[in-house]
Amino acid sequence: MKAIRRFTVRPVLPDTLRPLADLARNLRWSWHEPTRELFETVDPEVLRAADGDPVRALGAIDAGRLAALAADQDFLARLRDAAEDLDRYLTEPRWYQRQPGEPPAAIAYFSPEFGVTAALPQYSGGLGILAGDHLKAASDLGVPLVGVGLLYRHGYFRQSLSRDGWQQERYPVLDPGELPVALLREPDGTPARVTLALPGGRSLHAHIWTAQVGRVPLLMLDSDVEENAPSERGVTDRLYGGGSEHRLLQEMLLGIGGVRAVRAYTRLTGGPAPEVFHTNEGHAGFLGLERIRELGNQGVDFDAALEIVRAGTVFTTHTPVPAGIDRFDRTLVARHLGEDGALPGVDTGRILALGDETALGGEPGLFNMAAMGLRLARRANGVSTLHGSVSRAMFAGLWPGFDPEELPLTSITNGVHAPTWTAPEVARLGPEAGDRELWELRRTLRERLVADVRRRVRESWRQRGAGAAELGWTDGILDPDVLTIGFARRVPSYKRLTLMLRDKDRLRALLLHPERPVQLVVAGKAHPADDGGKKLVQELVRFADDPRVRHRIVFLPDYGMGMARGLYPGCDVWLNNPLRPLEACGTSGMKAALNGCLNLSVLDGWWDEWFEPDFGWAIPTADGAAGLDEDRRDDLEAAALYELIEHRVAPRFYDRGPDGVPARWTAMVRRTLADLGPKVHADRMVREYVERLYAPAAAEHRALAPDTARALAAWKTRVRAAWPKVSVDHVEVGDDLEGADAELGATPAVRVRVALGELSPEDVEVQAVTGRVDADDRLRDARTSVLKPAGGPDLEGRIPYAGVLSLDRTGPFGCTVRVLPAHPALAHPAELGLVALPAETKGEGAGLLMR
Repeated sequence: MKAIRRFTVRPVLPDTLRPLADLARNLRWSWHEPTRELFETVDPEVLRAADGDPVRALGAIDAGRLAALAADQDFLARLRDAAEDLDRYLTEPRWYQRQPGEPPAAIAYFSPEFGVTAALPQYSGGLGILAGDHLKAASDLGVPLVGVGLLYRHGYFRQSLSRDGWQQERYPVLDPGELPVALLREPDGTPARVTLALPGGRSLHAHIWTAQVGRVPLLMLDSDVEENAPSERGVTDRLYGGGSEHRLLQEMLLGIGGVRAVRAYTRLTGGPAPEVFHTNEGHAGFLGLERIRELGNQGVDFDAALEIVRAGTVFTTHTPVPAGIDRFDRTLVARHLGEDGALPGVDTGRILALGDETALGGEPGLFNMAAMGLRLARRANGVSTLHGSVSRAMFAGLWPGFDPEELPLTSITNGVHAPTWTAPEVARLGPEAGDRELWELRRTLRERLVADVRRRVRESWRQRGAGAAELGWTDGILDPDVLTIGFARRVPSYKRLTLMLRDKDRLRALLLHPERPVQLVVAGKAHPADDGGKKLVQELVRFADDPRVRHRIVFLPDYGMGMARGLYPGCDVWLNNPLRPLEACGTSGMKAALNGCLNLSVLDGWWDEWFEPDFGWAIPTADGAAGLDEDRRDDLEAAALYELIEHRVAPRFYDRGPDGVPARWTAMVRRTLADLGPKVHADRMVREYVERLYAPAAAEHRALAPDTARALAAWKTRVRAAWPKVSVDHVEVGDDLEGADAELGATPAVRVRVALGELSPEDVEVQAVTGRVDADDRLRDARTSVLKPAGGPDLEGRIPYAGVLSLDRTGPFGCTVRVLPAHPALAHPAELGLVALPAETKGEGAGLLMR
């Protein structure tokens, strides 16, 4: 018989042990080593059976053991110390509380997934792990963040392998009663609830579960409530599952329902209302529409509400390719968000215009979540310097007439939460440690990884149908004295899981080298609907199954946070070989670096900006070669990878001194820990978000009262209507210039006549733009200087402007003139996407080229 209901019966803790429940319910234990060690002493076997989750462990501890602990004075003293330490952590001022001015009272951070701990499996990969690290770093810094996501009853899938190496998925049911979460309740004890209206008179209800991530609450909406019809009940069934309408409902619940959940939380807890809303990728973009609806109910018209919402919104994009963006049929969106849907009173035509992708070269019938996210946010960023550049090029159509480098889309390079991802032994290693101590620690961590790999491979083979008699060979998998390379991540095609297999004979030779052998630990999940990714996994598994090499290369199924915490410290080298520039950031290499693991990577994502030869190696790429087909490119880059491992990486690892220590290798480990480690910390990332995005957004949001917002919106409407009549009619540069020659240091005068139509000089800024020119006469490294009105309008109504240029660089040099809208409340000159340029690119009456 099968149970039709499942629930957890928890023991009643003695009063002296009550702090254990508080320590278990706050997920700070997931990165606070002393708290984890305390729970280890409670009952190590029960904790291991609970996969390290103290909430589950407390529900399974024998009453006799609890009684013994309640009488153990040494344990009670440690418990009191831990409880007092948590209280100090939650209440004492931290970095954020010492910031000058008036930083935001609260920030709401929305993400479709959060990877906080393996005990709360609500993540699929890097996006969720990043979101979890963002919350943890915010907590450590004292940033008043509120996380908002969904509670998936099946989470992401668990991965296993068939006998022939094909990925298989299963979705275990997650019982919230066994998770470190609590139901948000009204004062009368009933569950707090948000409701979305759906077409046809249906409703989507959701409860709100809260997880406490240090100082940061994480709100997760759950549609598995009895009031819902079966189809609505399954909206939060699994992460990234279902068809288009299912995904749309998930994203409506996340964005629209998420804002309503935040309002309920602040009402019930008395916490401050968020002044800034941060959308982590486009999945949560509907939050801006809900805030427009809220303002509309307060009497604010759509245009003014849009300005208020934009001022307080930050949008982070994580995808470097259009295919990675969520897009929905416009009619589907209109039906679900219209008068018969979730946002009555909000103009459906205006909603659809926000998601229009035709400016990006897209299809007129589709609604683009990233386009909407960018239009609803004054501040936007990519997640590495290179990704910022790629994103500006990808979304340039939203700001026509501007060069990509000028667009209001900056970058903040991702970081990782050091206390979560650094092995305790590495964290305790002082700078005074000698080479031998460092090298012995590296071997200890490698040996620990080898033991874990052997256990996981045996378990995997048992799931694949092997008997105990077949698995004796697993005792010899890997060698704790062999150079160990790790590769673990999701398995989309661009990450090239099987690049290492391009020349299998060459790889075998590296693995079986008689003097300098290499061993590989590989892990990764393909999306359940991605058969191409599954074929890559199968190809890798079949190679690793070969008896000739299976002691030197392994594939570990079911990659997740629990596995990763041992994998990063135990590897010597972390491999990353995506197609450049398709890796937005790639934080797995950062986690490896925190543990003294050296990176071997394509110059993509974060490695492109922080690579130094002391930190590892850069794999040469062929991305700049015109007309190179994909197979040829993979062959070239795989060959470069083999060359690096054989002739540079392995020789350095095995180059031992008289004491048996590879001094040049340990020197690289030291530099990685000392110089690269601080750069990749998530607290650096969150400080940048606060200083560069959150604080300015909050200040502008406060400044935009409804009347101010209405005035700004009216000004924008007037400028857009009048802009077609704005033109640059005549440009003169330097009376003393003969032909196109100028001397370094010269300051030639520039004069221009501008037609403004119905606009006034107060509505615009006229700029001279100068810089080097390339072979196509395009300006590079452009600089701008403001030109001022130099008299009244002429007989044709044109207004003269004048100024000077500074010729501070030699070589081919050029200039042009442009007109931009100007208003004190604009966050960026390109905000309206309007610019007026000379009719021609050079010559009389337009720009001037000087060589």
